[in-house]
Amino acid sequence: MSLRNLAIVLLLGVLGGCGGDDDVADLDAYMNQMRSSTPGKIEPAPTSRSYPVFTYSAGNLRSPFSQQVRIDRAGQKQGSRNVSPDPDRVKQYLEGFNIEQFEMVGTLSNAAGSFALLRGAGGVHRLKVGDYLGRNDGRIVAISSSQVDVIEIVPDGEGAWLERPRTLPLKEHS
Repeated sequence: MSLRNLAIVLLLGVLGGCGGDDDVADLDAYMNQMRSSTPGKIEPAPTSRSYPVFTYSAGNLRSPFSQQVRIDRAGQKQGSRNVSPDPDRVKQYLEGFNIEQFEMVGTLSNAAGSFALLRGAGGVHRLKVGDYLGRNDGRIVAISSSQVDVIEIVPDGEGAWLERPRTLPLKEHS
């Protein structure tokens, strides 16, 4: 028997199994029986008990697993009314970025002075003493071959301002 004859026999066998309504007669009888019968009684849903309302009131308290923090107001630096950021000063480009994202990668020196090379804000920037950096009015006060010293002006939380020193060390092998 050739391959063509075998394919025809198989096709006739498959098509022969598709015909006839006798196969679904028992299903039609069962569906008619279900449609004609009356539905049974449905049990009511069980009632749920109500529980007393509990309000958790310790959410604002200190975690018992962390160390207790003692605030020593006498030892805390007090801000000064004489120190404040200059609201009339024109902001420089690098003041729009957090100072934490900058890293010192080198220095340059020439007849005009000494410059720090800081990487951050999408590039490497050349800065000199007196330039501003970061969002807290950070002013560069000193540049050495190993670090850049910055003084930031930050609020003390009581309406005054503090000068906070910050150092950006040279990042080796950058």
